[in-house]
This record gives sequence, structure tokens and C-alpha cells, in this order.
Amino acid sequence: MTDWTIRRAGLADASPLTACIDEAYSVYAGKGIDLPAVSDGIADEIQNNLVWVAVLEKQIVGGLVLITREDDAVLVNVAVRPSATGSGLGRALVDQAEQEVRALGLGRIGLTTHVKMPENVQLYEHLGWHETGRVGNKVHMEKSLKTGIPE
Repeated sequence: MTDWTIRRAGLADASPLTACIDEAYSVYAGKGIDLPAVSDGIADEIQNNLVWVAVLEKQIVGGLVLITREDDAVLVNVAVRPSATGSGLGRALVDQAEQEVRALGLGRIGLTTHVKMPENVQLYEHLGWHETGRVGNKVHMEKSLKTGIPE
């Protein structure tokens, strides 16, 4: 299933994106993983940061939140509805974030995931990210996006 499109989010997307994020993370909540309220403040994120949504048949099936800073960016959230997992959408969203960071001339992107989500760590490692440390239940990862410089 690759009929989805990825586009920048607008304020009208805040509520459906919140529902998408909640549904995506409900899988982890069902496993008893202690997550922060990852969907709180999506309207503010859309206004203040770089947010994209993936749309399939007029429904938001995924999204990402990216915060840019002076020298780098942080991938704050990537969410894919359970019905769209396995379609390559997660990878496409991460690729979208990396493309944006490169276009902004930034050389590094970071993220934090949960220690009880080893499938996320494996996915990011497969996509060229590397772990930079662990603190409590958090796994910190990053990826260099500078061209011509080995990671």
C-alpha cells in the first residue's frame, strides 16, 4: 500500500492527527509501556514546528513532528496507524524528515525512543541512525546528514 501522500500539516489536521497518534501509540500503551502524552499540543506543533501528515483515502494514517534548531533538528514524533504498518510509511516519513533537514542545510538529526520499543531502535539503525546513549527509559539516537562525511 503506497497510495498515501505526504504533505505539510495545517491547523485543520490537528484533531485527526491527534487521533492518528493516539491510535498508533495505543499498541504500546496496551503493552504497559510508560509513554508521555505524545499527542498533546499538536495544534501548537503545527503552528511552531515542521509537521507532516500522510493521507490515504482522505484519512490521516501517519504523521511526523520535526523541531529545527540552529545546527540540527529533532524528530519528536513519528506515528503510523496500525492499519498502515508494514507499508513503508514509517520509513517514508523518516525520509521526509531527513530531506527537510538536509534542505535546511542542517547536518544532524536526533531523536529519542523508548527502551521497551526495541523494534523502533532496530528500524532506525537499519535506516543509518546510531545510538548515542540511554538515560532511564530513553534511548537517544542520531544520524549525520552531512554529505561526503562518513557517519
